[in-house]
Amino acid sequence: MPLRQRLENLPVGQKLLAALLVLLTTVLLVANLTFISAAYWISQESMAPQALQTIGRLLANPGLAQRAVRSPQDAEALLEELNSYSPLRAAAIYDAQGERLAQLQHGDRLKMPARFASIEAWRSTEFRSTQLVPLPSAGHLLLVASSELPVAFYTGTLTASLGILVFSVLLWMIIARQIKRLITQPIYRLEELSRQVTREENYALRAGRGNHDEIGSLAEAFNTMLSRIEAREQQLKRARDESQAAYDQAQGLAEETRHTNRKLELEVQVRSKIEKKLTGFQNYLNSIIDSMPSALIALDEQLYVTQWNQEASALSGTPLDEALNQPIFLAFAPLKPFLPQLKTTVEQHTVAKIERVTWVKDDTPHHYALTFYPLMGGAGRGVVIRIDDITQRLSLEEMMVQSEKMLSVGGLAAGMAHEINNPLGAILHNVQNVRRRLSADLPKNLEQASDAGVDLAAVNAYLQGREIPQLLDGIQQAGARAAKIVTHMLSFSRRSTREMAPCDLPALIDQAVEIAGNDFDLAIGFDFKGQNIVRQFDPALGPVPGTANELEQVLLNLLKNAAQAIHQRNDEHEPGRIILRTRLSPPWAEIQVEDNGVGMPESVRKRTFEPFFTTKEIGQGTGLGLSVSYFIITNNHKGQMEVQSSPGQGTCFTLRLPLAGNPLPLTTTEI
Repeated sequence: MPLRQRLENLPVGQKLLAALLVLLTTVLLVANLTFISAAYWISQESMAPQALQTIGRLLANPGLAQRAVRSPQDAEALLEELNSYSPLRAAAIYDAQGERLAQLQHGDRLKMPARFASIEAWRSTEFRSTQLVPLPSAGHLLLVASSELPVAFYTGTLTASLGILVFSVLLWMIIARQIKRLITQPIYRLEELSRQVTREENYALRAGRGNHDEIGSLAEAFNTMLSRIEAREQQLKRARDESQAAYDQAQGLAEETRHTNRKLELEVQVRSKIEKKLTGFQNYLNSIIDSMPSALIALDEQLYVTQWNQEASALSGTPLDEALNQPIFLAFAPLKPFLPQLKTTVEQHTVAKIERVTWVKDDTPHHYALTFYPLMGGAGRGVVIRIDDITQRLSLEEMMVQSEKMLSVGGLAAGMAHEINNPLGAILHNVQNVRRRLSADLPKNLEQASDAGVDLAAVNAYLQGREIPQLLDGIQQAGARAAKIVTHMLSFSRRSTREMAPCDLPALIDQAVEIAGNDFDLAIGFDFKGQNIVRQFDPALGPVPGTANELEQVLLNLLKNAAQAIHQRNDEHEPGRIILRTRLSPPWAEIQVEDNGVGMPESVRKRTFEPFFTTKEIGQGTGLGLSVSYFIITNNHKGQMEVQSSPGQGTCFTLRLPLAGNPLPLTTTEI
């Protein structure tokens, strides 16, 4: 087992003692090493040089110096007297010629220089302290200090270290005893108590409080835990007793339950059959609800969804699993404005109807009718929402209204035609006669003027000055306009024997555009040629049965109205644009004329095909152009014509003509 793991497995008290022992040993070793190093440094840096200086001063005495350099024997005798001096490592005496006379060394021999001239080089490589003393007799004394400390120093250091060690051991024993008393023994007692509780399962035992430290807090927490465990044990004992009693009672009820289970099995079988029938009936009802063309949504009293058919999913885009148990304003956001009516239906049990709302579906506005029915039953109050798409119905209603108007106009036109044509013919004929009676080119006029004594040229000059010819032109133009109105009215009641022939719609549209391009209206400064014409023709659309000149008349009316609507715009940045579009949409062939003009409000759009209704100024429109176009498409061609428009967004007219496969009458009857 590694040493580290062994140390980690030691008891807490032994870990503390080991840590304290290591600390004391480390402090003792560091202190001794520091003391020895300091003593050595002091000896080398201070004591040895001072000792060498002292010896040098003593030997530099003139009497001793003269005696030492007289002979090598005298020099040896002098150095022998220094042999007992411990700070001295080595010494040498040189005479005046630089020769070494005598040499003294302690311990290992040093390679002392033989001549005085080599002393400086030798001293530069020697790490010991040296002293060179000049002698009065022209000689020199070289002293080398010892690098070793005195034996007494080592003896004293060892004695002090032993004393410190003994003191440290005594201190460690005292601290160890206190650690054992204050830490180890309380932990052992607490450990032994826990073992006793585990062994005897006696939770009434308690640990002594001890000192007010962490161990004492641990003992108090251990006592609290034992108290709670003892309380839990008593509760468990009571629970065991109660469970045993309940078990005995359950054994008595088990037999009765077995008899009851037999009865329940029979009831379950019966209920299972009933549930299967109910499930089938529920699926049948769901199939009926899903097959309905209307969107049906059932809500509870809090307006949360409880029923949701497929049409509701298709209309809202929310699947059934996401809509169930959701608030209606989250499952179907467009119904949020109608929350007050839904709450009123739930609270007052009344039926609420919203005749018409418009929502956008697939980028196309659709119209819907909403009906809220109160729901009563055992499950609580609620409301059922029925949503019907009335877009087609409204379109048919508008077409029926327009047809009724056109029928009434047809009857009116038949009666007015004969009444208006005769006065108009007289007015136009008399205007022509007045012009002829004033003409100087007719001999009869000159003869009558001569008989009356009147100068016909003077009369014409007077009439020119009074602008009588301009007045006659105005009468003729007004009569021609009235005659044109009558002609349009008569087109409703005129019997027709027109023949249906296959028409190439793209060629017919291009011809109408070419004719409209030559149309100028100088009164309002309008030029059709300045418009951007965009053609979007469906290549899959073939020839369509129709009367070419009538369809051309309808297209000319729509092109002129589109260009005039573009001319009335205030936005000069966006260029005028007319889109001519054909599309195959069985059983119809569709023609669309779309512009980016001023558009129409809803009140004007509803009256677009109404005869004599116009938004133009007096004298600029008769209000019959679109009415005649509507009559040509719906009556003569058995098609459909509708308009979509928004103020500032432009207008789009859609013509629908039956394809070749549809039964078409060859003639139209008089209205």
